[in-house]
Amino acid sequence: MNKKPANAEARPVKQKQVKTFKVGDLAVYPAHGVGRITAIEARVVSGESHDFYIMEILENSMKIMIPVWNVEQVCLRDVIDAEEVPKVYEIMKDRKLGVNEGQTWNRRYREYMEKLKTGSLYDVAIVYRDLSVLKFTKDLSFGERKLFDTAQILLVKELSTAINEDEATVLSEIESLFIEEDIPD
Repeated sequence: MNKKPANAEARPVKQKQVKTFKVGDLAVYPAHGVGRITAIEARVVSGESHDFYIMEILENSMKIMIPVWNVEQVCLRDVIDAEEVPKVYEIMKDRKLGVNEGQTWNRRYREYMEKLKTGSLYDVAIVYRDLSVLKFTKDLSFGERKLFDTAQILLVKELSTAINEDEATVLSEIESLFIEEDIPD
């Protein structure tokens, strides 16, 4: 006999709320940066109809189709709030490296790439900070220089969007955090 607990009706069933976006919203797509939702379209894939966000990345006008049901899995998220910006700057001011400096460049590269793929601006700030500090002690590999450039673009675009400031000003602020005298030996 299948008996329900006496308080079964009293317990609400938690359903995971999937983040939704509307046309015109700004959002962040991991490793690509800030983009604008330009449309929501239904497309038939494998005989089934699915809704897709059409997103245009602001940095390079690349268009990305994101299945509405897959938003969480791809880590599509809102631009950070202006109140969170100081936390990002604190991460960059901290001179404790997130990876072992003695690692080979390709191992560091893989670890940094994984951080960029998370979509977290905090992780992007760690990558940028670590590579900025490493630049003062050794030459970055070609891959690390590309990661540095990518992290810088992602940081500057999202921070400038969050605080509604021009990108040149934000870049100048970020670069000022990494004056050679401030980098430990």
